[in-house]
Amino acid sequence: MEISVKISEELAARARARGLKVEVYVQEILARLTAVKSETRQPRTPEEIRAWLDSLAQFSDKIPPLPKTISREWIYQDHN
Repeated sequence: MEISVKISEELAARARARGLKVEVYVQEILARLTAVKSETRQPRTPEEIRAWLDSLAQFSDKIPPLPKTISREWIYQDHN
């Protein structure tokens, strides 16, 4: 695979500071990013999904019902 991009001076300077060619420096950056993403993207178990859904619904019983028609007055009923 070949990707062509315009290399900024800052990126080139960082590569030089590490004594690397820009291509090698970019490959290292990409390798680190993909390694981190693959580590953090573990599939969730059904129990974890259920716990997350339950936490979302934790206070749903405290949500007041909506009126049949939503008016401007109803939206701003708590404001003066």
